[in-house]
Amino acid sequence: MATQPFTHDPSATAAFAALRPEPLDPTQPALHAVVIGGGTGAPVSIRTLLSMGLETSAVVAMADDGGSTGILREEADVTPPGDVRKCIAAMAADADDPLTKAFKYRFPFARNHTLGNLMLSALEDAAGSFPEAIAICERLLGARGHVYPSTLDRVTLTARTRDGRSIVGQAVACHSRTALDRVDLRASHAIVPFRPALDAIREADLIVLGPGSLFTSIIPNLLVPGVVDAIRASKGAALFVCSLADMQGETWGLTAREHVEALMDHGMRGCLDYMLVHTPVPLRPDSPATGLFSAVTGAEPEHASTSDISDAALSGRVRPVRIDHHDVQVIQAQGPVVIARDLVDPMRPTWHDPVALRDAFAGVLRLCRSRQR
Repeated sequence: MATQPFTHDPSATAAFAALRPEPLDPTQPALHAVVIGGGTGAPVSIRTLLSMGLETSAVVAMADDGGSTGILREEADVTPPGDVRKCIAAMAADADDPLTKAFKYRFPFARNHTLGNLMLSALEDAAGSFPEAIAICERLLGARGHVYPSTLDRVTLTARTRDGRSIVGQAVACHSRTALDRVDLRASHAIVPFRPALDAIREADLIVLGPGSLFTSIIPNLLVPGVVDAIRASKGAALFVCSLADMQGETWGLTAREHVEALMDHGMRGCLDYMLVHTPVPLRPDSPATGLFSAVTGAEPEHASTSDISDAALSGRVRPVRIDHHDVQVIQAQGPVVIARDLVDPMRPTWHDPVALRDAFAGVLRLCRSRQR
C-alpha cells in the first residue's frame, strides 16, 4: 500500500468539534479563561472552554525539542512552533476549513514536518518576531482566542528521575523509563517571561492547567519567572485537569495525588483551587484504588519502573492515573477541591468525553461564582 503523502496527528480534540456552542447568559458578565500547557492536552481544554462561550487564551511551553519542532529549532534556530500550532488550530473558527485542515497536515516525505510548523517558522523570519508570526496565523485561521508563548527565550528542559538519573531535553524526558521527580529550565541567560502571557493569566477568571504531559508540557510554563506569581495575583480560580492515563514514561505509575503534589513542588502550593480527576466509580472510604477501565492495557496497577520494557513496547502501553478516597482527602487537606467524575470517552479510553468534560467545567464555574457571593 502506498504511503499517504499527507497525514495529520490523531487529535484528541476531533470529537470536541461536535460540541455545539452553548447560548450565553446575557445577565452574566463575559468570563475570561486561560489554558496553561501545550502538546495535545491544552487543545482539549481550549475547545471545551470555547464551546461554553468563554473568551479563551492559551499560554504554551517553549521547551519542545522533538520531531518537526526539534529539527526546525536545531537547524533553523527558530522558536519552537509545535505546541503553539496545535493551540491555534484548536481555536480555529471552522475546523473543516481547508486552510485549517492544511495547517495540520504532516509531510512524511519531508522529514515529517507540519505545514503549520513551517508557516510559523517562516513567518517568524519574514515578520521579524514569533509573536507576530502567531498573530498572522491566528488571523488566517480565524482563531477565537490568542496563543502566548510563556517565554521567547531559547530554553532547554532538564529533569531528574525518581531513581536519581539526570536527563537533558524535553523529547528524552517525556519518554523516561522511570517517572520524573523534578524538572527545570536551562538557558544561556536569565529567562525572561513573555509579558502578554503574564497579563492574560492575571486577568483570567479561570486558569486551567492541563490536561497533558505533566512534567514536559504543563510544569515548564510554571518554571518561567513570573508565571506562578501571575497565577497567585489573578482574581480567577486555578483548575488542574489531571490526565486520564499514562502513555509516556514521565509519569509512569504516578497516582493523581502524586500528579498534584508534583505541581505543588514546582511552585503551585497554595495556588490550586480545584482538581478535576477521572474515576469510573463513586469514591467511598472503603473503595479500593480506582481509575482502571477495561480498554487500558499495561502492567499491574502498582508503583513500577519501565526499565524492563523495550522502547517499542513502552510506546504502545498505557496505564490509568489512579485515585482513591484517601488520596482525595489528602489532596483536599492541602487546599484544592477535588471533583471526581467519569470523564472517559467510552470509544477512546485515553481521551476525555467532550460532554462530560464540559459539564465538569460548568460545575467548576458554578463553584467559582458561589465562592464569590
